[in-house]
Amino acid sequence: MKLWGGRFATGSDQLFEQFSSSLGFDQRLLEADVVGSKAFASALEKVDILSSDERDCIRTACDEILKESQAPNYFDNVDDEDIHTFVIRKLAEKVGELAEKIHTGRSRNEQVATDLRIWLREEIRDDRVRLTEIMQSLLSFARREPSAVLPGYTHLRRAQPVLWAHYLLAYFEMFERDWERLGIAFDRTNVLPLGSGALAGSGFPFDRQEMAEELGFASISRNSLDAISDRDFAIDFLHAASVTMLHLSRLAEDWIIYSSEEFSFIELDDKITSGSSLMPQKKNPDAFELVRGKVGPVVGNLTALMMTMKGLPLAYNRDLQEDKIPVFDAADHLAGSLEITRLSIDTATINTAAMETAANESWSCATELAEVLARNGVPFHRAHQIVGTLVLESLRVKKQPQDWTAEQLQYIAPEFGTDAVEFLSAKKALENHKLPGGTAPSVVLKSLEQAEERLANMRDEQT
Repeated sequence: MKLWGGRFATGSDQLFEQFSSSLGFDQRLLEADVVGSKAFASALEKVDILSSDERDCIRTACDEILKESQAPNYFDNVDDEDIHTFVIRKLAEKVGELAEKIHTGRSRNEQVATDLRIWLREEIRDDRVRLTEIMQSLLSFARREPSAVLPGYTHLRRAQPVLWAHYLLAYFEMFERDWERLGIAFDRTNVLPLGSGALAGSGFPFDRQEMAEELGFASISRNSLDAISDRDFAIDFLHAASVTMLHLSRLAEDWIIYSSEEFSFIELDDKITSGSSLMPQKKNPDAFELVRGKVGPVVGNLTALMMTMKGLPLAYNRDLQEDKIPVFDAADHLAGSLEITRLSIDTATINTAAMETAANESWSCATELAEVLARNGVPFHRAHQIVGTLVLESLRVKKQPQDWTAEQLQYIAPEFGTDAVEFLSAKKALENHKLPGGTAPSVVLKSLEQAEERLANMRDEQT
């Protein structure tokens, strides 16, 4: 079945039909297409194209199609051009020639744009829920281990001690921004193009606002040319998905490293790890490695759609058929990565002793010692040199920070004073960072409470 014809003296070549068919991937738009057709049937009744009985007949048939589509073999042995043609054929099987009226005043150009927006809108909603679940997992982990301390890193070298909760809150911040970015993508997706026709607007007096309300759209498009050709909303989603995947990948990289034998900070659960077919002792962080590996396809999908759009003249071009593969593929990768990351966080445990030992043995307190000198009147550049000399001497004589006494520190530099030795402890060093956003326990506790409040507001917005 074709939705076009009459203009052509011969039929399409089979190779062309195979090459141009999109049903293999756009079949996941079936529900959106059927829901859109139900709303359009109501619109056709209001402009006297359909009687009320005809409208009800079509809407009932649409409901039957939705129910039947749950069968696992529903799309077996079909050769329709696309999902729109497939749905019209299924309607015709149920209501006969009446199905031909459903396309009155409607173009596939606006139909596919509407379908993709309906589908993507729900996907974004689900992804935002998944993000709030990850954020809750991070906060719960922080609450379970409020006093755990670990080395903070720069250049993957131990730098300054931080609270484990402070570390987790860093990822909370990233995922909160991702939630906001997806919200922006949702708002730009939640605009109804139906009524735009092929490019110039429909010639029938449809109430577009009423169609938008039935389909749950916040507003209607303002320009028919733009509405037909616009895929910015899909690019916005792909950008938000790409940045989210980058953040998931950074967390994955951290935890792959922290769970290695060289660190032993984190123990990943058996549920999300695997073994080796040759080496019996192996416990591999496969879940996080796969998350890290899926970033490339998602970012690649963003690039792919941008390149598809870069040279298209207004309005519709068949190139736009290729918009769905990158969107669907990225959506699948993002959803799976969010869900496995949440499970990985929920089932992980930390080795607080190993983390604190690493923080205490690494001279991560060096900055605090330099600041002690600075507070005692030593110019910071000079203080930096003094503490650097202390670290060098410690390496030479193989002494850890806690091996130094107050008297020995004052021998190195009298300006240290008697209290400097306290800052050789990682936990004591934490207390020096009391500015908002710092890692002092009192500040982190307040940050945690604020994050919990913001998360509650996010969840309220989603309901």
